[in-house]
Amino acid sequence: MTTLPLVTLGRSDLRVPKICLGTMTFGEQVDEPTSHAILDRALERGVNFIDTAEMYAVPVRRETSGASERMIGNWFAARPGVRSKVVLATKVAGPARNADWIRGGSSNLTPDEIRLACDDSLKRLRTDVIDLYQIHWPNRNVPMFGPLYFDPKNDREYTSIHAQLEAFAGLVKAGKVRAIGLSNETPWGLAVFVRIADAHGLPRVATVPNPYPPVNRVVANGLDEAT
Repeated sequence: MTTLPLVTLGRSDLRVPKICLGTMTFGEQVDEPTSHAILDRALERGVNFIDTAEMYAVPVRRETSGASERMIGNWFAARPGVRSKVVLATKVAGPARNADWIRGGSSNLTPDEIRLACDDSLKRLRTDVIDLYQIHWPNRNVPMFGPLYFDPKNDREYTSIHAQLEAFAGLVKAGKVRAIGLSNETPWGLAVFVRIADAHGLPRVATVPNPYPPVNRVVANGLDEAT
């Protein structure tokens, strides 16, 4: 097995290689035997950081919802001892948008929904703990997945960042989650998560992966900086 240099995720105690294996195609383009072969090869080469999400596979369909997590869970079950070698990240979906099979298509992300999603992911992944649990995208009105500019007409009431952090704190205290993170979040949102966590002694986000390809510098606050 290859050993790769490790880095620390934020201020957490998670140590990971600089390469993370994404699994959003597991259950769609990639079948289960192939997914297990990919996971075996990644671990053999020292890539023990695995990222998934409750909504995967992608493209999102009712029939494949949760398939990625289930395949990883089956991989753990078929290989006793492997789970302890892996840093496992997954995500709770933000507003379900048109995916009515995710919590009935809820347009929010309440503390109860966060707790339910975590328990469901733990079952699919066949594990007792998620190393890094992330919010897949914000529940508030932000420009993403196509739109570049903020449109106030789309504003509505939403569960506060404080309430979401308190839900994550409960999961950490219960031993179900080790560290928390964000995904597809804006700079403003990240700053608020950090400020509230520090002010109230709540878990501080350790990560925020965002798309930033060199061919299209579009920052997450909706300002187009294409080059």
